[in-house]
Amino acid sequence: MHEQSLNGRLLAATPMLGDPNFRRTVILVVEDDPDEGTLGVVLNRPTEVPLDQVLEPWTPLVTGPPVVFRGGPVSPNSALALALALGEDEPVGWRSLDGSPLMSRIGLVDLGAPPELLAGGISSMRVFAGYAGWGAGQLRDEIDEGAWYVLSASPGDAFFAEPERLWPAVLRRQGGDLALVATFPDDPVLN
Repeated sequence: MHEQSLNGRLLAATPMLGDPNFRRTVILVVEDDPDEGTLGVVLNRPTEVPLDQVLEPWTPLVTGPPVVFRGGPVSPNSALALALALGEDEPVGWRSLDGSPLMSRIGLVDLGAPPELLAGGISSMRVFAGYAGWGAGQLRDEIDEGAWYVLSASPGDAFFAEPERLWPAVLRRQGGDLALVATFPDDPVLN
């Protein structure tokens, strides 16, 4: 049986996920291959590092806040960027995520390309240091254990204006029990 790809889907950490790297995170899956594994970026962990200190030429294209985001614990010294493409064309230096049609205008940016090539072709962009990665089958095991909610993504999730509020916002829009989970206190002991 061939499992459906998670490309372009969100992973929202369940309250039971205690790993500090992923507590209350929302991850956009950017690559999912049953043989190679899964790669995603944490969307809701802005750092204090201004983008202009590390990738100054890209700063004018970045959607606020203009900082580097912590994309995950793997390769924290590497950077990758997501951008929302305008129109129907594929801007030079941009590659669409293979996922749902709704997410087809979200893609990865080649940070080695000159920023001017993308300037007129994208409307939103964020840069992430590091990524979240899982070996073949590892993420599906974590999902089966109840560590992640697998949810449909909206193009605006990757560029949410208040990243620290993304986790409850994504859960709330699901309705039902997940909307209730969004109200759980960060520390249940304080309840």
